[in-house]
Amino acid sequence: MTNALFVVSERGYWGEECIEPLLALDEAGVDATVATPTGEPPVVDERSIDPEAVGKEVASRVKECDNNDERLADPEPIATVEANDYDAVVFPGGHGTAWDINTDRHARQLLADAVAGDEGTALVVCHAVGILAFTREANGEFLVEGRDVTGFPNEWEVDIVDDNDLMPDGRKLPYMVEDEVIAAGGNWDAELDKETSVTVDGDLITARGPESSAAAAETLLEELGVETPA
Repeated sequence: MTNALFVVSERGYWGEECIEPLLALDEAGVDATVATPTGEPPVVDERSIDPEAVGKEVASRVKECDNNDERLADPEPIATVEANDYDAVVFPGGHGTAWDINTDRHARQLLADAVAGDEGTALVVCHAVGILAFTREANGEFLVEGRDVTGFPNEWEVDIVDDNDLMPDGRKLPYMVEDEVIAAGGNWDAELDKETSVTVDGDLITARGPESSAAAAETLLEELGVETPA
């Protein structure tokens, strides 16, 4: 059976970016495991379950899964799992990734191992794309060097943070994803003229944000050679 590992933030994952791919893989018969930095349950970003912000249907779907999915309730610590045991490693986004997933050495190793060689595949979504600014290959070069990627753009970020880069909850955003990924050598194009943005470069799939979650899941399944239900 095809399997996948979801690496999810304990500091605030964006609901749709995790739940949409998770349920899509479930429906396609892919066995999914959830891991977090410490093995504690991931924490959903409250903004991503606000019906006024994301719509009643999405909010309800995310809440249902976040509250009842046993995999989210009892995740594995990321230090105890290996990418080679999975066909794909998925990194859902959310601002929380800036404070835990993206700079975690075990998360970075999972990503590097997932795209090394010919076997694995990685899907990285939205703010989690920031992990590419910290992930290096075995030769010391940035994994994203020369790769085509999409992700959460500066243009959207400045509409969220204030002039001092403070989030609505008071936390200071440590960096802009777009800036750091470009600095690490990525070929960045968030395709702001399109409703969705999913980019495939070899074994690396990146997606721009929540509205691209379904397309990202579909692309991942295609890359894995898994047929989706009719």
